[in-house]
Amino acid sequence: MRVRLEDVARRAGVSPKTVSRVLNDEANVSDATRKRVTAAMEAMDYRPLSSARSLAGNRSFLVAMLYDNNDNPASTYLAEIQDGVLEACDAHRYNMMVRPLRMRGEDFVRRLDAVISDHHPDGIVLTPPITDYAPLLKRLRERQVPFASVSPVSRENNIGVAMDEQLAARTMVEHLLSLGHRRIAHVSGIADHGASRWRLAGYREAMAAAGLVEDPALVVQGAFTFASGVAAARQLFALKKRPTAVFAANDDMASGVMWVANERGMKVPQDISVCGFDDIPLASQLWPALTTIRQPSREMGKVAALQLLEVLRGRGPGRLVEMPFSLEVRDSTASPA
Repeated sequence: MRVRLEDVARRAGVSPKTVSRVLNDEANVSDATRKRVTAAMEAMDYRPLSSARSLAGNRSFLVAMLYDNNDNPASTYLAEIQDGVLEACDAHRYNMMVRPLRMRGEDFVRRLDAVISDHHPDGIVLTPPITDYAPLLKRLRERQVPFASVSPVSRENNIGVAMDEQLAARTMVEHLLSLGHRRIAHVSGIADHGASRWRLAGYREAMAAAGLVEDPALVVQGAFTFASGVAAARQLFALKKRPTAVFAANDDMASGVMWVANERGMKVPQDISVCGFDDIPLASQLWPALTTIRQPSREMGKVAALQLLEVLRGRGPGRLVEMPFSLEVRDSTASPA
C-alpha cells in the first residue's frame, strides 16, 4: 500500500501542509520539526507525488534554461552550463527543461510566452547572449517570472553568476607577451556576446599596455565554432607577415586554428603558439594540449541556478556571484622561434 503524505504527517505529529513545506525545503519550518518529518519519511520510505509537493502553493517545481539557437547548439560551453543547472535542480528536487529561442526570430515573444504558458516554470536561467536581450527581459518582468543570468553584460539588478573575462583575456595575452611574442592575433567570437567584447577588450588592453600598436589584419571575426576557427586561421596564415601566436576567444576556435596549422605543416608551438578560452574537456585532449583560460562553466551554471532557487524557495533576493578564473599553461604556447 502506498504511503501518503497524510500518513507521514500523522507519524510526525504535524499537519500535511508542514510536511509539504519540508518537502519544498521552505524556510518557515523549525529545525526540530524538519528533522522529525524527515525521519518519518525515511522510516516509511515515502516517495512524494508532485501534487503533494504543490500543496503549499501553486508551483511547478520546474526551472527552464533558455539559450539562443542562432548560437552554436552543440557548444560544449552550453552543455556544461546545462549540467550545472541540472545538478542544482536535482539537489533541491526541482525538474529542469531546456528550450532554444531564436533571438532574432520574429516570433521570439510568442515562443517565450508558449514556454511560460505551456510549462509554467517557476523560474528561468538565461545563457549568453539572451541574458541581455531587452525584449526577453521586458517580457519576463511583465509576466513576473523570476530569472537568473549567466555572464550578463549589465551587472545592475541581476542575479546569477559572472566572471571578469576582460581581465582573464588580458592575463592570457600577457602570458604570450612574457614568452616574447609581439605579433599576436586574436580570433573574436559572435558580436552579440558580451564574452566577445570582453575578450577582445582584454586583448587590446594587454597589447596597448605593452606599447604595441594594433594591426587590424590580426583581429579576425569568428563565431565560437570550430569551422570559424578554421576560416580565421586560413586568413591569418595567408598574411605576408604571419602572427607568431593566435589567441582564440574560445577553445573550439582554437582547435580549428591548430587544425589549419597541422594542415599547413606548421608545428605547434614551434612555428605558431595557439591558446584559447574556457578549458573545455577537449583542451586537455588535443595534441599538444591547449593553453587556455579556465572558465568554470559547469560551476557557473550551478551557481546561477542556486541563486534562482534562493528566490524561489523564499530564502533571499539572490545575488550576482563573481567566479574566479585561472590561466592553464600547457604545451601549445612557447617562445617564438
